[in-house]
Amino acid sequence: MNAPTRHRQDPYREPKGRANSARWIARLALLFIGLTSCLTASFLLYSRWQEAQTGSRILIEGGSPNLNPAQRLYLQTYLINNADKLEKPTSRATIPTRFVITPGQGASEIAAALQAANLLDNPDLFLNYIRYYGLDSQLEAGEYILTPPYTTPELAQTLTQALAREIELRFLEGWRVEEMANYLAAVRPAAIDSQQFLAIAQRRTPFDLSRYDFLASLPANASLEGFLFPDTYRIPTDADTAYLIHLMLTTFGERVTPAMRQGFAQQGLTVYEAVTLASIVERETPQVQERPLVAGVFLNRLQQNIRLQADPTVQYAVGYQPDSGSWWKNPLYIVDLELDSPYNTYVYAGLPPGPIANPSLTSMQGVANPANTSYIFFVADCTNSTPGAHLFSETYEEHLAKVQLCR
Repeated sequence: MNAPTRHRQDPYREPKGRANSARWIARLALLFIGLTSCLTASFLLYSRWQEAQTGSRILIEGGSPNLNPAQRLYLQTYLINNADKLEKPTSRATIPTRFVITPGQGASEIAAALQAANLLDNPDLFLNYIRYYGLDSQLEAGEYILTPPYTTPELAQTLTQALAREIELRFLEGWRVEEMANYLAAVRPAAIDSQQFLAIAQRRTPFDLSRYDFLASLPANASLEGFLFPDTYRIPTDADTAYLIHLMLTTFGERVTPAMRQGFAQQGLTVYEAVTLASIVERETPQVQERPLVAGVFLNRLQQNIRLQADPTVQYAVGYQPDSGSWWKNPLYIVDLELDSPYNTYVYAGLPPGPIANPSLTSMQGVANPANTSYIFFVADCTNSTPGAHLFSETYEEHLAKVQLCR
């Protein structure tokens, strides 16, 4: 009978307990190294973030709530590392550029289009910025006039605020309604018809005026001359004639304040009469500082029943001059001053039947608050280098002497 065999212990094999301990020590070491790496990375990221925040006007904070932790960490790290680039222009472009975002266009397509238009040199920076802040879903379809330079944040914000395409119209102070219509015929803006504009202004086409309280003193069938406020207007591309007329009348109502209307009443004038006088003042002098004085002279003449003898009223009565292409004949001749027209203030006393032009706000302010003066006369000052300046007189003799200076 054989004796039982004894297993020899392998001298190179560690005991089982000792091997398990070694593995746990290795795992703890790896965990320690991992935690240390994470803390170090976090510290470096925080330091970099602090450095970017203190050295830059761009704050990398907040972010879209729709980002998961991994996305947030990646984008935040990317933007921190590129914080200096966020403050620099997106391209070297400097001229206004028309840019269109079409409905349904994605952020990547928009970035590519911006790059193709030479408005964006770094599409990745732009895309990461708008994704971090959730602006990629807020880029608005529409037409933009982009005026570089922009930083990335400025460009992103601009593209979330599409503006309706507009047209700018500029009506000059002192134009009569025919000149306004001629201007519209020349520029052909939006859906505005120049002849319809003139027909409404001259009351040949019905237009509801009940919305405008300042037209309460407007005589029946009188034109809107004087009340189409001259200004620079921005209108939508689909604006029609009625829209423009309403805009001009509404602007008049806003600019001619209740205090000004009270000033008209203190001069014994209705709003219609005040605008009529202001239109004469407008055409008499281009000098803003003279307008209260000219208004004071005309009010003195009205109070003393002296004819206004204002050349612009004759020019209005004479009308269009084919030879010069002007609505304001200059010079006037004796035969013109004798023209039998109710607008001719050399022939008829008092104010003309209505405004002769669309006056500026300063001319209307001059009528509302005229200079306290005893002047009755004025004449163009040919001795003054200032265009449109006048010499004023209290007596006819003084006036004649000043007239002689220019002969």
